[in-house]
Amino acid sequence: MKSLFKPMSKKGMTIGDLGPVALVLGVAVLIVAIVASILATMQGDLTPDSIAANVTADGLATMEVVGNNIPTIGLVVASAIIIGVLVVSFRTK
Repeated sequence: MKSLFKPMSKKGMTIGDLGPVALVLGVAVLIVAIVASILATMQGDLTPDSIAANVTADGLATMEVVGNNIPTIGLVVASAIIIGVLVVSFRTK
């Protein structure tokens, strides 16, 4: 039976891995910004203290938390790639 998962490459991580990661992070930033904008627009049209207003307020708060943590996520991912590059470059053969 074949495995569903491909084995990881033996070469490890490279600096070239930063490009796709940066693209994914940029798309995530755009999605958070668009969703927050939609929620803000919706909240202005809702009756105060309704269930829908409470849900959109919670959604806006969540988008703020996610948006505030995106730089940290980017730093962690870039650090992981750099550490991976260093580990591969100092690996003994």
